[in-house]
Amino acid sequence: MNPNMGKIMNSRGLQIFQYLFREKDPADVSDIQFRCGKPVYLHTKAGIQADASLPPLDAASVCDVASLLFDLQEKSEGFANDDYGDDVTAALRAHHTLDFSSDGVPLANGTVTGRMRVQCHLSMTGPGITCRILSDEIPAIEGLGLSKDTVYAMQEFVKRRQGFALVTGQTGSGKSTTLASLLNWLRLNQPRHIVTIEDPIEYRYDTADPQGETPMGLMTQQEVGKHLSSYRKGLIDALRKAPHVVLIGEIRDRETMETAIEAAQTGHIVLSTLHTNGAVKTLSRILEFFPQEQHRSILGRLSEIMMFILSQGLIPTEAGRVLNYEFLQNNSSAVRSGIASYDGGEKSLEDAILHSGNIAWDKNLGRLLQDDKINFEQFQNNRMNDEDTDNLLQLASV
Repeated sequence: MNPNMGKIMNSRGLQIFQYLFREKDPADVSDIQFRCGKPVYLHTKAGIQADASLPPLDAASVCDVASLLFDLQEKSEGFANDDYGDDVTAALRAHHTLDFSSDGVPLANGTVTGRMRVQCHLSMTGPGITCRILSDEIPAIEGLGLSKDTVYAMQEFVKRRQGFALVTGQTGSGKSTTLASLLNWLRLNQPRHIVTIEDPIEYRYDTADPQGETPMGLMTQQEVGKHLSSYRKGLIDALRKAPHVVLIGEIRDRETMETAIEAAQTGHIVLSTLHTNGAVKTLSRILEFFPQEQHRSILGRLSEIMMFILSQGLIPTEAGRVLNYEFLQNNSSAVRSGIASYDGGEKSLEDAILHSGNIAWDKNLGRLLQDDKINFEQFQNNRMNDEDTDNLLQLASV
């Protein structure tokens, strides 16, 4: 039991949360934004909306919410063990930004919200908080909106002995959910040791599947800032745990990228994420980590170990968010050659993505329009290239 529970249950921050969700289902909210002098903003399937039920919060109220979430984190986590103890305002003044994960908030109806990924920060108006509500349920990969062929290809790739794969997209595009769904399928169906290095841990994997059967695979989950000092250190340590598969929550620097590539070359499956749009354009982002003289060598290595790049985004619609994606799998000599010779302007990969089971972003977007899953305005706003619309829709029907 959390030793701060008495303080938590009597806090002003808890009252604010309970009032905010007195008539709302937390499952319908993905993010919450608290800012001084402004209404609370909620991210829902319809986009971002101001909540009219609460008046704008002053700085003290925002700090009360921050203290609540800080008290709900595990005591071995983040700044809770440093010189500031439980004083979140002192820690925020010292560090300016605090990133941590929090247990769910108990609500007045007896339910508890999902765990949260929290950032507290300072801005021109005062302290602010962004909360990402994490789901406790890992969806089946077949229900995410990917085609059956794409799902099958990804599953077959992660059953291999070694390789490197990336899921890319903007913040909030569902990258973590896709990877969690893929890994959950793998642990239930294959005898693999899977190590995850995350910041923070977003999904917790049950010891048994929903039917109560024991998974075939073993999971080891570690969190940067709590169990590890950095992604790169976590990856190096992970390789000593005899893993078959390693998930790196995000690759942020050249050292981590280089270590990930080396791990894939030495007999591991390595999965990670990048904040890029487009599977083909992801190669440009990878090259940005390295000096120009290393580009040819890096591309040669990637052509050998890259399994797939899935670039995805979620399009808000009245019926909910719809997944669009681009999928490039390294399953042919044309793709391998295109990766090895890529220079940011090479057209061979753009051509290859139209064949061999690959999925082009705009072509798939056209399919969503034809299937009435998005409207024409949403189609136009989410296109990646300036191709002729008629030609694009004709391609989508093929």
